[in-house]
Amino acid sequence: MNQPLFAPSLDLGVIGNSSSAALIDRNGSIVWMCAPRMDGDPVFCSLLGEGPDKPPGDGGRWSISLRNVATSEQRYLRNTAILETVLTDHDGNRLRITDFAPRFKANGRIFRPQTIVRLVEPVEGAPRIQVDLRPRHGYGAQEPETTRGTNHIRFLLGGQVLRMTTDAPVEFVERRTPFLLDRPCAFILGPDERLTQAPLHTARAFLEETENYWREWVRYLSLPIDFQDVVIRSAITLKLCSHEETGGIVAALTTSIPEYGQSGRTWDYRFCWLRDSYFTVKALNLLGATKTMEDYLGYVSNIAADSPDGYLQPLFGLGLERLLDERIVGDLPGYRGYGPVRSGNAAYTQVQNDGYGSVILSIMQCFFDERLPVMGGEALFGRLEPLGDQAFARWDQSDAGIWEFRTRNGVHTHSAMMCWAACDRLARIAVKLGLDSRAAHWCQRADIIRAGILERAWNEGMKSFVSSFGGADLDASLLLMPEIGFLPAQDPRFLSTLAACEAHLRFGNHLYRYRAPDDFGEPETAFTACTFWLIDALTRVGRKEDARAIFADVLKHRNHLGLLSEGLHVESGELWGNFPQTYSMVGLINAAMHLSRRWEDVL
Repeated sequence: MNQPLFAPSLDLGVIGNSSSAALIDRNGSIVWMCAPRMDGDPVFCSLLGEGPDKPPGDGGRWSISLRNVATSEQRYLRNTAILETVLTDHDGNRLRITDFAPRFKANGRIFRPQTIVRLVEPVEGAPRIQVDLRPRHGYGAQEPETTRGTNHIRFLLGGQVLRMTTDAPVEFVERRTPFLLDRPCAFILGPDERLTQAPLHTARAFLEETENYWREWVRYLSLPIDFQDVVIRSAITLKLCSHEETGGIVAALTTSIPEYGQSGRTWDYRFCWLRDSYFTVKALNLLGATKTMEDYLGYVSNIAADSPDGYLQPLFGLGLERLLDERIVGDLPGYRGYGPVRSGNAAYTQVQNDGYGSVILSIMQCFFDERLPVMGGEALFGRLEPLGDQAFARWDQSDAGIWEFRTRNGVHTHSAMMCWAACDRLARIAVKLGLDSRAAHWCQRADIIRAGILERAWNEGMKSFVSSFGGADLDASLLLMPEIGFLPAQDPRFLSTLAACEAHLRFGNHLYRYRAPDDFGEPETAFTACTFWLIDALTRVGRKEDARAIFADVLKHRNHLGLLSEGLHVESGELWGNFPQTYSMVGLINAAMHLSRRWEDVL
């Protein structure tokens, strides 16, 4: 068996259809895919299963490898979520792998099956390939029972069955026997259902329809004149992180990619954080892709309906699950052997008071946007008011904060600001609906919170706002004050806070979220979303050239397909943390929109 051309890294591509998603490395191997949902059991998990004590291929993966491979080229088909990998061997033989998840309009709805299609074609010469299809279940612990038919292999994976149907020789696939690729072959992995047509015909039909769908979707985005490729790739990636059936949005597609090395900071991000979802919805709304907001409205409406007193936990499962118990997975060594690998996230038990503002901010547009088929009215406003009541009750109460500290709480400035935002936006919505008494009520509450923050979060000795009331530490969320609307960017207090954050948190062109030691010591990587918050703040205060220089540096640190993870190791420039991180992809969109020239200045 060939050794991989590339060692495990975050040089990964994402394919998906807002139902299923998979990560593919530069060798053309699927190294991560969960089923039946994006937060489910990883069917392919070699991204976390090929540590120093495990040989390549021992973990769950699906590789289509070229014998004696020499080079790999990889790209997305223009304006799509379709990934193309071209492998060339030492003798010049070449093949192309086209990977995608079907997504297109059919019979009056979006067809998005939990299916992955792999189309493999000879390009030059006589390539000889080996197909290694080894799904797992139980988080890598168990091999599935299999049965085979004339054109398919069935895999019993715990409580689910997947079927791989192909027009390649099933014998060669089952035994991982190398064979000559003398004609195109299709591999379709999905539900245990028979295809109505030949695999190659089905694959090509799905490919054409899926390519047309994505190009049409991109066509209606409201793009800036500059950085269009950056925005398009980011928008598609955010769309792939949404679970359209329920409206939930995962923070990332992976679990347990460490923030850096042996830090122990390995968290499961395959859930819907109210905070992260707000940023994702806002970025897509900015581009005119409002359907994700409409779906998310249904998601949070269900959450609110199940929370009659308005209390919100910070995160939920994609199916609205509330219990997301965290456990260590012992059968996977972790990314590059850096564990532990975790399933679930104990942060769901935390108190994080910024969620009330996050929900209201994320769906506020539906009260004002006349393009929407159904706009928000008094009924929806009534469902949001209990969230405002919680925000007002909690704005000066201790919580774990935006960074989810596990062993210490405080009255965090960002949480208080988001509570203010909840009340402030409810007042604005009430004005729009003509509910004068409710507008006055929420305006009064917002004023009380704002006055309290200005008094208690300001450190006169430091001439800066600080992370928590009465404290002396800084964190990057303070840079969001103008973004949230709490203070104008030119306010002297914000300008001095920006200067303090740059002095203490900025290293070169990258920003740490904070520098004070936490439960695991001092952070070792810059948090990419925070770097984008710095870009936004600099743009708002008129330092556009500084912002452009930072943005140019961040763009250089994307992977070869234009994607970003959670963080960046400043010294090495290497990506670390869960992938792809919606926070980071949102930042790319926001920065591009703010820094681009205007259309009217060019045309």
